[in-house]
Amino acid sequence: MAAGYSGTPQARKLGIKPGMRVALDAPPAGWRLQDPPGGLLPADPDGAADVIVAFFAAAAQIADRLPGLAERIRPNGAIWAAWPRRAGGHDSDITDNVVRAHALDLGLVDVKVAAIDEDWSGQRLVWRIANR
Repeated sequence: MAAGYSGTPQARKLGIKPGMRVALDAPPAGWRLQDPPGGLLPADPDGAADVIVAFFAAAAQIADRLPGLAERIRPNGAIWAAWPRRAGGHDSDITDNVVRAHALDLGLVDVKVAAIDEDWSGQRLVWRIANR
């Protein structure tokens, strides 16, 4: 099933490929990757991952959780910060600008904003090259 309206497969949109260490952080009940590629690995015992899809229900959660998530993807991984999609009929106090403000303060930069699925928007965050 395609994520959002674009028709792009979710794993491709999220940059998830076989052999990557992938973690879901605070996913809603029942949420799973749609048609994930084979060969995905869990996060390392210390939590390190190549891609973390982190779900935030309210803006207040971002400041508490994003710093720890950022350390788990150092130096070359990515976080998808996900929030409820307004276009999907959900209320949210989170926008890409809210996520970006927290990310920049930590030394992360955003490189993509996309619909993760019909209910969740997401912003891909990576470490600024100078911070790797």
